[in-house]
Amino acid sequence: MEGPSCRVSAGAEEPRPSGRRDAGSEPTWDTKTHFRVCRFIMETGVKLCMRSVPVATACVLYHRFFQRVTSRVYEPYLVAMSCLYLAGKVEEQHIRTRDIINVSHRYFNKGSAPLECDKEFWDLRDSVVHCELLILRQLNFHVSFEHPHKYLLHYLLSVKSLVNRHAWSRTPVAETSWALLRDCYHGDMCIRHTPQHIAVAALYLALSSYGVELPAGEKEWWQVISRL
Repeated sequence: MEGPSCRVSAGAEEPRPSGRRDAGSEPTWDTKTHFRVCRFIMETGVKLCMRSVPVATACVLYHRFFQRVTSRVYEPYLVAMSCLYLAGKVEEQHIRTRDIINVSHRYFNKGSAPLECDKEFWDLRDSVVHCELLILRQLNFHVSFEHPHKYLLHYLLSVKSLVNRHAWSRTPVAETSWALLRDCYHGDMCIRHTPQHIAVAALYLALSSYGVELPAGEKEWWQVISRL
């Protein structure tokens, strides 16, 4: 690919510090890069008409891979393309490598024509396939994950029954909860916490943002609906 291709364009200018991020410090090169690459996964997934769960699986594959290796050795965007390809297989929404390559090419080269089936295309296709095998080996072929989506759907239905229907209709709690859940996949939060906790946190933040209060009881509402 031309332009940024599968490489972060600012990579030569931004420092690449190692080690953990300290509280209150600026995001590291890796943190910012992974955020951008996961945004690439989400936008590419939408253009490929992938469902939300396969896209989420691609993000988890990406984060788990770089939990074991360093982005200084492996090209993040190539890994992302392979994660999309593998996630399509895992979630039974198969995506052709040609479509992934062409959409990715347009992502970095706005308005450009699809790649010709020349040596550059076939070399890139081989790289995607070989990288898929590398991801499988690094993850020990553990590529099926439980996502918060089904829990959030259940929690939303439970909370909706507890809230005044007029108050519920006036506030986009459901839309905000889903947006917050999607944002969790930009970083490694999606692999550091359980699906139930992520779903409850997204719903709690959405309710708090709009000042929606639930009836008080012996237990907090999140303890009732999620049994935490």
